[in-house]
Amino acid sequence: MNPAVAPPYPIIGGTDGDGIRASFGDRTVSWLLDRYRTAVPDKVFLTWEPHTGVAARSWTYEEFGVVVDRLAAGLQARGITPGERVVLLMDNCPDFLACWSAIVSIGAVAVCLNTRSSADELTYFDEHATPRAALVGTGFAETVATAMPGLSWTVSSTGTDAFGDSCDGALGELTTVAETPTPVSIDPMAPATIQYTSGTTARPKAVVWTHTNCLWAARTNAAHAGLCSDDTGLITLPLFHTNALGYSFLGLLWVGASIVLTPGFSASRFWDVSVRQGCTWVSVVSFMLRALVDRPVPDEHRYRHWSGSAAVSWGPTGIRTTGWFGMTETVSHPVVSELAHPDPDGTMGVQAPEYAVAVVDEDGRPVPPGAVGELWVRGVAGVSLFAGYYRNDEATRDAFTESGWFRTGDRVCQDRTGRFRYVERAKDMLKVGGENVAAAEVERVVATVPGVREVAVVAAPDRMLGEVPVAFVIAVGSEDESRLASDIDAMCGRMLADFKRPRRVLFVDELPRSTLNKIAKARLRARLADEVEAPAR
Repeated sequence: MNPAVAPPYPIIGGTDGDGIRASFGDRTVSWLLDRYRTAVPDKVFLTWEPHTGVAARSWTYEEFGVVVDRLAAGLQARGITPGERVVLLMDNCPDFLACWSAIVSIGAVAVCLNTRSSADELTYFDEHATPRAALVGTGFAETVATAMPGLSWTVSSTGTDAFGDSCDGALGELTTVAETPTPVSIDPMAPATIQYTSGTTARPKAVVWTHTNCLWAARTNAAHAGLCSDDTGLITLPLFHTNALGYSFLGLLWVGASIVLTPGFSASRFWDVSVRQGCTWVSVVSFMLRALVDRPVPDEHRYRHWSGSAAVSWGPTGIRTTGWFGMTETVSHPVVSELAHPDPDGTMGVQAPEYAVAVVDEDGRPVPPGAVGELWVRGVAGVSLFAGYYRNDEATRDAFTESGWFRTGDRVCQDRTGRFRYVERAKDMLKVGGENVAAAEVERVVATVPGVREVAVVAAPDRMLGEVPVAFVIAVGSEDESRLASDIDAMCGRMLADFKRPRRVLFVDELPRSTLNKIAKARLRARLADEVEAPAR
């Protein structure tokens, strides 16, 4: 491999570390949280649209800031100091945003966990991140108490406790300690938040964002989505992911826009909420588009455009989804659509001016236009790229070439106009309804089931979720396949988040092999694809 080779086109951004850091000065997330609280205190910042039939509620920038200050003071009173890690395990709700903001504003680190995590996964996060405390939704309190014994204390939330709906022992009690927190000095390059993301190893890796990373996400995502202060952005995707937290929340906050938050995506309520709240922009993923494609679009909607993984035209509706490509590690989007120049359907956009990108072959050499290669990205660690994987220096080193390119593990092609199309994951990864799943993580669990000799997990096409995991298993001896399949399902149910569990277990006598005796997963995927394409009999 020759990682020092020049990229196939000029580097036009993302590499001047000193200059990029200087553009943010000594600002931290606290500065951004206070920015519009001072400038437009009476402007509606957050509107909560629950799915329960309860009326929507709204809070201004000033009201939100007061709640964050009180929570921050409560966290300090419970002993949270700068650098300590605090777990945040909540479904979408106003308390999530207030808690995340309070944690980072006192220099602590918010550890955002997927609410679909299994007890075994929570135990791993507890051992790996060694958090001091946890702020959790009431539905997770019992599981967290058992699965995360390293926590000093846990406080639960019903969703809006910090905003006045508190009860004895709930999150709202933290807001009664003091009006404002004790000021702390925060290094802009200090960690602010951690998100666990699936990699090709058996356990998720913890991606660290600094305060400067968060500001970079806010500024760059706002620019890429064309956001302005008059916008009202809808957030339906889970806040513990980069898409909702970075692309939407921080991006909308950067320009002083308004946010409409829902507990999750609902195709049946999407248009009702959008029209009632006058939403002008939303970040979408592919399963949302598939769920909405057959639903009538109301004439009175105010959407200018949507942002998603690829450009999509919605014909006579006048709504267009612009494309972008990003990862938790890249903070924002190295590839993004030009808003003034609509891209062809299926394309992700062009190189973003804030990053350097390259498309290379297996030896790190540039590929010609139209050829498929791996996408590499270059930026500045802790600013435009993540600061590293927490407690995993080896994985951090392996993610970069010797000359500083971040290997995305995604295969793309770029045409002569500069536009990119996504092809596939180069790494052994699945994308299940917008969630990344490492095949190795699923295989690790299946392999522990007595009676399993060998297992290979691959993606099967799925109409709504895009793809789902399927396990090919070689059983030991004459094991009863029905019983073994049941045992595998039970083990995965205990050890894995629901979206990671195999939808099918297929028993085989042998697994196809490559010339190096590795499992030829492409042939397994082809078998599943053939099943989908085969005509019904």
